[in-house]
Amino acid sequence: MKQKQHYLTGHSHCTAAVVVKGIDRDVEWGEDILMLGLGIVMLSSTFAPVAPPTVILPMVALVFAITSSLARMNYHEMERKLLASLEQLSSYEQSLLKPICKVFDEQPMCALSESYNPLKNLKRFAKSAIGGALINPFWLPIFYTMGIQIVEENNLGVLNRAVMRVEQRLSPVTRANKED
Repeated sequence: MKQKQHYLTGHSHCTAAVVVKGIDRDVEWGEDILMLGLGIVMLSSTFAPVAPPTVILPMVALVFAITSSLARMNYHEMERKLLASLEQLSSYEQSLLKPICKVFDEQPMCALSESYNPLKNLKRFAKSAIGGALINPFWLPIFYTMGIQIVEENNLGVLNRAVMRVEQRLSPVTRANKED
C-alpha cells in the first residue's frame, strides 16, 4: 500500500511553517523547470547553422511541452501533498494556510490531456494558428505549447505570492515559538 505523501516530515513547533517551506521549495522547483525550458529554447538558435528549421522548430515545441507538463505535474503534486498535510494540522494552522488553499481552489489546473487538446482550447489554438499563418506553419505548435507554459508560469506566480503572504503571517508565530 502506497504511503500518503505530505509536507510534514520534520518535527517543529509550527507545523504550518514546515508545510509552507515545503510548498515554497516545490514552487521554486516548478519555476526552475519552466526557466530551464525557456533557457533551452533561447539556446536553440545556436543550432540554426547546423540544423534546418524543420528540425529545430518541432524540438522547441517539444521542449515547451515537456517543461510545461513537468511543471503541471509538480503543481498537482503540491496540491495532493497540501491536502494530505492539512489532515494532520490543527484548525488554527489550517486557517493560517487558507491563502494557499484558496489559490488551489480558485486556480484549478486541468489535466494535461485537456491542455493539449486543441478542441478544448479553441482560443489558444486560434491565436497559435494566426501566429503560424503570419510567420511559419511550423510555429503553430510552438505558440500552442508556449501558451501552456505561460499559464503554468502565471499559476506558479499566484501561488508564490500566496506563499509569501503566509510566510509573512507566520514569521511572528515562528519567532515566538523559537523563544519559548
